[in-house]
Amino acid sequence: MSGITRRRLVRGGLAAAAGASGLAVAARLAGRYGLIPPDHGGLYGLGETLTYASQRLLTSHSLAREFARSEISKQPFPNPVAPPNEEFKRLAAGNFAEWRLTVSGMVARPLSLSIADLKRFRASGQITQVACEEGWSYVAEWIGTPLVEVLHAAEILPQARYVVYFSIARGWWDSIDMADALHPQTLVTYGMNGGDLPVNFGGPLRLRVPRQLGYKSVKYITRLAVTDDLKRFGKGLGSAPPEGGYAWYAGI
Repeated sequence: MSGITRRRLVRGGLAAAAGASGLAVAARLAGRYGLIPPDHGGLYGLGETLTYASQRLLTSHSLAREFARSEISKQPFPNPVAPPNEEFKRLAAGNFAEWRLTVSGMVARPLSLSIADLKRFRASGQITQVACEEGWSYVAEWIGTPLVEVLHAAEILPQARYVVYFSIARGWWDSIDMADALHPQTLVTYGMNGGDLPVNFGGPLRLRVPRQLGYKSVKYITRLAVTDDLKRFGKGLGSAPPEGGYAWYAGI
């Protein structure tokens, strides 16, 4: 994908595809460059493919909008989530000192990191918006470790294509491609608005993916799996949301 340029994209016809024949050409181009999302089957599969391929080809290095500190929402809205399970309650009782984020799969150095370990990596902050597919949004300051720093420490293998991330809450998982995994704004987040990340907002650890809708920023993460194939996870659609009717790629 590194050899793809906007000129080649336009020449290939994806950006200007129109009508049934143009869509077919665009779909073939997406396949040629490996830009087929895992949920490409079904009624909306072609649309999912064109959305994902177009955004990746045109905006793979774009940045999510960052806001001024004065624009931080006075009352950010958390999705109400009860403590996920008894294990979470046990870890919370110990101030999350025993919380671990493991990194496995296509890496040379599997990792098991405490929150204290993560805070020893380079810290990064951003003031970005969480946009929910249900129509609400808020702006907050997020503080954490860039995911790329963790992946570099784990020494991901060259053939890796995706990072799958799992919550302590059963059935709550998602994945992103390497364009987002290595993006400087994608954070393993442990802080918010100057303090620790509150439980209601995903504390102690949340993967923050500001270039996609809010459901991609999974709360309470405990495990990262680096892979070249998403078919082996869940129902093979890339994450839990497509299993409930949402899109795997939710770029904004």
